[in-house]
This record gives sequence, C-alpha cells and structure tokens, in this order.
Amino acid sequence: MKQISVFNIIKLVLLSTVLFINLQQAFAADAVKEVRIAAVAYGKDGKTGFNGSAGVVDTEGWLRAELQKQNIKLTWVAIPPQSVATTINEDFANHSIDFADYGDLPSVILNANGIDTRLIVPGGRGNNVYLVVPPGSTAKSILDLKGKRIAIHRGRPWEVSFGRLLAANGLKITDFKVSNLNPVAGAAALVAGNVDAFVTLSDAYTLEDKHLGKIIWSTKQAGQDWKMRAEVWGTKSFIDQHPEVTQIIATAFVKAAYWTSQDANRETYINTASLSGQPADVLRREFSQDTVTWKARWSPLFDDFVSNHYRVVAAYSKQNGLIRTDVDVDKLFDRRFVDSALKSLSLESYWVSKDAGKDVAKDASKLAPKT
Repeated sequence: MKQISVFNIIKLVLLSTVLFINLQQAFAADAVKEVRIAAVAYGKDGKTGFNGSAGVVDTEGWLRAELQKQNIKLTWVAIPPQSVATTINEDFANHSIDFADYGDLPSVILNANGIDTRLIVPGGRGNNVYLVVPPGSTAKSILDLKGKRIAIHRGRPWEVSFGRLLAANGLKITDFKVSNLNPVAGAAALVAGNVDAFVTLSDAYTLEDKHLGKIIWSTKQAGQDWKMRAEVWGTKSFIDQHPEVTQIIATAFVKAAYWTSQDANRETYINTASLSGQPADVLRREFSQDTVTWKARWSPLFDDFVSNHYRVVAAYSKQNGLIRTDVDVDKLFDRRFVDSALKSLSLESYWVSKDAGKDVAKDASKLAPKT
C-alpha cells in the first residue's frame, strides 16, 4: 500500500480547514440578521403601537425573544392606515420588508403583478364593512344612492365587499359618481357634504356617535364571507430560503390568535386595541351582533372559507380591471407553517375548519361582481 507522505497529510488538513472556513463564511453571509414585518401602526404618547394580531405579537414579546436567541433583529415597519395597500405593496416590490400583516385585495393585486408573496397565517374570519350616509340623508339602501356621489378607497380590501353589495342589487360601480379617497379623506368628504355616502370600516360607529353619519348597511347583514380580510404574508424568496425563521414568525401569530380567541382576554384585547384611536365601545359594537363567535373569529386555519374567499377576490380583481392576469389562488397559500404551529402548541383540535357550504360559494365567478 502506498504510504501517504506527511506533506500530503498537511496539505489535506489545510485544504479541509480552508473548506470549513469558506463554508462558515457562506453560512454567515446567508444567515438572517434581521426580519422586517410591516403592520398598520398608530402613535400614542410618543410611542408606536400596532393594530390587530401584530399588536398582540409585539406586546407579548415571544417573537422578539425567539429571534434574539438566533441573533436576529426584529424590526416592525410602521404603516399609516391611510396608505396601507400602496405602501406595503411598494415595500414588498422594493424588497424593504419580509412580511406584512395586511389585506386580501392588495395582496392579490401584488401577486398578479409578478411580486411573489405567500399567505402563511390566515387572519380569522374578517372585519366588517359599512356603508354610511349623512345623518339627514333619506337613503335607506344602496338602491337609493344610484347616481349619487360615493367615497371609497379603491384597491383596499373593502372594495370587494362593496362590489358584492352592488352586484346583489343589480348595480355596477359606473352607476355612481365615485371619489377615490382614503378613510380619513372619505370621512371628511362625508362630513363636509361633498359625497352622499362613504364606504368604510368600524370608524362608521364613531361617525354615528358624533352625529356625523348614519350606517344604512354593513356586512353583518350579508354572508360571513363578505367581510374583508387581513393576514400575514411573506415574500416567497424569504420563506423558501429561511423556512425555520418563517416558522417562528408563523407560530408567534398563531399564539396571538389563540390568546385573543379566549373569552377571558376579550376585554383586554379590546382595551388595548382602542389605543389606536377607536373607542373601546366602537370595537365592542364591531364584534357584537355578528354571525361568528369570538373564538372562531380568530381562526388561523386554511380551510374552504379562506380559499373560496380568495377565489372571489381574484375573480373580482380580474373582472374589474384591477389586474390583467389570472391568479392561481392555491399557489398563494403556504399551509405548512400553521400546521406545524398548531401541532407544537397542541392546538390541532382547538378551531374547527369551515368547509364550503351555504356561507361560502364553490363557484367564485358567481360571487365576483362586475362593477
């Protein structure tokens, strides 16, 4: 047998050492140093807070602690409520964020334009949408507003709910004089008498309380799947490259959903959420007299309820010129992280899936109104 010289042994050791160092450097270069999550924010007493589940995750602190264990910095990117859809979509396109807690319609529009993101944690059963008119208006339904001036922020999640209301009444958006205004500007236009109606969220109750508006319709009067949705999305590239970090983020949001869903924490959640400027009583009314229980409201499950909702949103977007290409809804979902989180938290049986039934249409094209 040929003897290996001392020189060759030393050479092999040196080559192995260099290879090991190069591998370490490559791993270090690829390691995540920071995770950036965008969420709707508010200012209070000089501090920044976040709405919804993002606020619970931030306050609870588990996500930050878990990332710190891996020397990863958690950065919350504060997004003003007036420009959520545009700002977050631009941030995703510019690669300045990795994840975002935001709405369904802008997410579909983003993916249709070639920016690949994935839904990793569904945001429950959705939020209500309201149609508000001036307090002295004689309008009692959307039919009474045909030909009138309506303020709505186009491209925001509540547009689909409004479109479904129109379609259900045999109307289309060209039957109205639409002012494309963000929620703050829309409310101001209503109060000033510059529009005859305003499509908005739970701030509709604030307008009523101040005798500045009157609610004549809301999604509480419609099917549960008419509500708008907001949930956790991440860039496909980050998720593919760093599934273990993505899992930590997903688990944090599932933990937040579980905590919020408990009746014992309901008032705490509402009182904390009221720091954003919406009075606690307004939030209580948003959640009351609804067709969904408090526990089910926060379900993070990927079920037929979620998938059919996004089929409606995608069909609506294509039919109404918000996107030019079809969106494969099934490819938008990455279910593995919620499944793993539920298992690790022993919550596999806590929430019940909602399959396709009378509340959720199997044929999305029948529910996607042409406006």
